[in-house]
Amino acid sequence: MRAIAYKIPQPISAETSLIDVDLPVPEATGHDLLVEIKAVSVNPVDVKVRAHSAPPADEVKVLGWDAAGIVKAVGPDVTLFKPGDEVYYAGAINRPGTYAEFHLVDERIVGRKPKSLDFAAAAALPLTSITAYEALFDRLKVQDAVPGAARALLVIGGAGGVGSITIQIARALTDLTVIATASRPETQVWVKELGAHHVVDHSKPIAPQVAALGIGAPGFIFSTTNTDSHIPDIVEAIAPQGRFALIDDPKFLDVVPFKRKAVSVHWELMFTRPLFSTPDMIEQHNLLNKVSELVDAGNIRTTLSQNLGAINAANMKKAHSMVESGRMKGKAVLLGF
Repeated sequence: MRAIAYKIPQPISAETSLIDVDLPVPEATGHDLLVEIKAVSVNPVDVKVRAHSAPPADEVKVLGWDAAGIVKAVGPDVTLFKPGDEVYYAGAINRPGTYAEFHLVDERIVGRKPKSLDFAAAAALPLTSITAYEALFDRLKVQDAVPGAARALLVIGGAGGVGSITIQIARALTDLTVIATASRPETQVWVKELGAHHVVDHSKPIAPQVAALGIGAPGFIFSTTNTDSHIPDIVEAIAPQGRFALIDDPKFLDVVPFKRKAVSVHWELMFTRPLFSTPDMIEQHNLLNKVSELVDAGNIRTTLSQNLGAINAANMKKAHSMVESGRMKGKAVLLGF
């Protein structure tokens, strides 16, 4: 089968940073589905792994943690899907990725593809939807009010992949007032179109802008990028006893300033459930199906912003370069081999 891989970590500009390869088609066992990949999207985790994680000597590593496709075969323990089903999912970081014609994935982290979306539009959603949903309801527990705080959520980095779907899920499933940060005119328009009630500019001090909205201190803040540079503003803006979640990887994160307000700090990693095969791993199947229902009901739209063409090394290099720029709006997708 055709796949895209790499042998050594290199800058994306290197000729062999990503290469087209041929690999054997894997076989479905246990709870695995063998999925024929129709579309993939690219996330910051793809870029981070490519730049820093070396495969064993003389081996190649296949990236990719977002896909939409068709089930071709199932393992003997599978009960949730059958061959022919259209699915979407993000996979597991400790297994080969989705930049391949065929891919193995545990059925318990797979959802039914939204019927109203084509494969490209669906592939833009899984990883960010899981991240947003888990951050909101498992980490921040936005369903539980913070005493005295505004029923408000501040999303830092609102125009990125995770921010774009977080805004929509929060609007569709909660009564929260959603404040999103965006610094460019086009991204400010984007987050408003997605449902943000208010937009503030993260290239300027955030806390004074939030205070100027006159809605009170938000009980919840979710930071998707550049968290370390925003900590003073987050500490100032959040309500006492509020809840703060983040997903990026600051080299240094000083949480001591949160102590005075008794703010709880939560790290969200959507790979944790599949990585450790947690007893509640099937919750990712459930939440992806919920997102599908919301999409098909017209309550959530895809965050696909660019289709870069066929799944091959040359186009994938373009996608990685776009993600590395840090100026993405929504998600970039590749469709078909």
